[in-house]
Amino acid sequence: MKHKVLFPVLFSGVLLLDIIAGGIVFLYGTGRTTLAAEISLPQPIKVYSAEKRSYVMSETVVKSKEEWKKLLTPEQFHILREKGTEKAFSGKYANHHEHGIYRCAGCGLDLFSSKDKYESGTGWPSFTAPIAAENISTRPDNSLFTRRTEVLCRRCGGHLGHVFDDGPKPTGLRYCMNSGALQFAAASK
Repeated sequence: MKHKVLFPVLFSGVLLLDIIAGGIVFLYGTGRTTLAAEISLPQPIKVYSAEKRSYVMSETVVKSKEEWKKLLTPEQFHILREKGTEKAFSGKYANHHEHGIYRCAGCGLDLFSSKDKYESGTGWPSFTAPIAAENISTRPDNSLFTRRTEVLCRRCGGHLGHVFDDGPKPTGLRYCMNSGALQFAAASK
């Protein structure tokens, strides 16, 4: 959630933006125009945990671009943070058949079960459904001169891929994900 600052105050050349959680947030600027700013803070969310087999409370993950670059590989950063797409048939999970859970490579949130994975023939790992609707979010994506629905990790907002309505029954959906956005955790034996 973003908090919009409605009444910034100029004090001794420093723009006082807001008092958040007991702290004061300042914006130093050289311009003469005073603008409201948006500040992202972690927010509580309810997500499904495959390990606990129930819903748990978590927090959204908020990091700077520099923090994400240190945490992720260049490929993961390109996919998760810059909405990149790996080449078809190049990802390590495109032809992967182990039993387990596919998690977000950015924050580790459980996203998909191998039980819902199928061979779509597209060259990307495809699933009929997420592990829980609460673990993902979607939004319209009108890039590349087409209308699609982007799929994002609900906890860190990382780009995972797209969902299409050409999948098999029972859902009729194809969650077409990038391998670089996922980490696999094998089922315990």
